[in-house]
Amino acid sequence: MAFSKSEIGRVAIIGASGYGGLQLVKLIDEHPNFDISYLAGEKSAGKSWNANNPFINIDVDQQIKSTNTDEISHISDYAILSLPNGLSSQITPLLLDKGVKVIDLSADYRFRSLDKWKDVYTSEASKYPRFDYELCEEAVYGFPEEFTNEIFNSRLIACPGCYPTSCLSVLIPFLKQGLIESEGIIIDAKSGTSGGGRNPSTNLLLSECSESIKPYGVIGHRHTAEIENISSQFAGHDVNLQFTPHLVPMVRGILSTVYARLRDPGLTAEDCKIVLEAFYKNHKFIKILPVGVYPATKWVKNTNKVMISVEVDKRNGRIVLMSVIDNLLKGQAGQAVQNLNIIHGLEQDVGLPKITFYP
Repeated sequence: MAFSKSEIGRVAIIGASGYGGLQLVKLIDEHPNFDISYLAGEKSAGKSWNANNPFINIDVDQQIKSTNTDEISHISDYAILSLPNGLSSQITPLLLDKGVKVIDLSADYRFRSLDKWKDVYTSEASKYPRFDYELCEEAVYGFPEEFTNEIFNSRLIACPGCYPTSCLSVLIPFLKQGLIESEGIIIDAKSGTSGGGRNPSTNLLLSECSESIKPYGVIGHRHTAEIENISSQFAGHDVNLQFTPHLVPMVRGILSTVYARLRDPGLTAEDCKIVLEAFYKNHKFIKILPVGVYPATKWVKNTNKVMISVEVDKRNGRIVLMSVIDNLLKGQAGQAVQNLNIIHGLEQDVGLPKITFYP
């Protein structure tokens, strides 16, 4: 299925009532090249979208429905799935068989090996039996700055997780060019509470997380496997790293600080900045900051941007890479629309916010 830039793409949003889904509805409703064709949300099915979500009214109100792949296929060119891990894999094959291209925000197709997915997502694997080995091999990892051509030619895009997006943005340029050691990489990452989703959770209550910061998933966080998997592809060999996420008392944003050892200890921070600028020179959403200027999550809030800074510690030959993203946009819905733009033959930045509303 090929589209011209003048054609309007019809987009079904499945899982529209979560934080990621709400962002998608806003982005697609305001997008000049796409229309919302179908809104699915199991808990809110049967309700009017505008009545149920008065804070994000859409131009043409729709009834929220349960997921019906037959109905979706008759009125949609694309489906963006913002669903829990495991559930996406039960719907994706049906949509693909009916000619609908799928952009999946879950982790179901981020690993080309289904067995690897089952090892990482054990509870989901027991709840949702899967045998779609070929689809896992077919899916394209939706890191748009690196896999543009593959995304354009694909019918199934597996969008990266929010933490991996932030971390891989700084790791890929240096791993791909062999400038850092693949052993001893340490990632210290911090995320706002919206990363935990919209369903009620005790640890996300204001009285629990306000005025506090805490690590979680210290050993074996699922995003560790995803980051290692993609890092290994670019390094050309297995990468084993340490990833520690933290919950901080803010709603949106991720700050990742990545520590690695330079292969050439003579490289300076300015040298490394040039590496990043050359790697991302044609990518509008990546901003490389001057050496000595360190990014803040507020600088990218409500945008699809990544801001990156780099330092080199000459005492020990280590590079310190810092990145910030809005976890609900570049880390989720915004990146999905960026991939959708590519598939539809548009410039990647069409319909996506690039200017921060500050403060």
